Amino acid sequence: MLALSDAIRVGTIPNAKIAIVVSDKADARGVQLAKERGHEVVVIERRGRTREEHEREIIALLKQHQVDLVCLAGYMRLLSRCFIDAFKMRILNIHPSLLPAFPGLDAQRQALEHGVKVSGCTVHFVDETLDDGPIIAQRAVPVLENDTVESLAARILVQEHKLYPEAVNTVLATN
Repeated sequence: MLALSDAIRVGTIPNAKIAIVVSDKADARGVQLAKERGHEVVVIERRGRTREEHEREIIALLKQHQVDLVCLAGYMRLLSRCFIDAFKMRILNIHPSLLPAFPGLDAQRQALEHGVKVSGCTVHFVDETLDDGPIIAQRAVPVLENDTVESLAARILVQEHKLYPEAVNTVLATN
């Protein structure tokens, strides 16, 4: 979220703005950081509601703010068909692996356990399948012999912060 905010602020993503930041966790680090940057933030908690009820509230909020593109960052849940249909081919996600390799949680650990020599990150359109959907852009990161999960994750994160704005630009330029 911060990388996208920075890219919009400096004009790397021209003619764009962050309409709203939505989180399902009031204590998420991004909530405070978004507020510090002056973005409107709404927390819509899940507790006590079905996934459909929760998502319908988010959909209504996004439509109220005339959101054209939904960019997920740290959203650790599969979206339902209802949500995906509401923003068909307008939901992006970033994942810390070269998909289709190592979907889901602990992608960097998976990469190290499999002994790959190259990992990276992927921005893709979201569909109802975990870390699937058409790939927009990828960036490779070498896996070093002495890498730990933390060191690999840190190097991938640097590339994620570059790749996500580039991918958003690509999508906006084609629409």
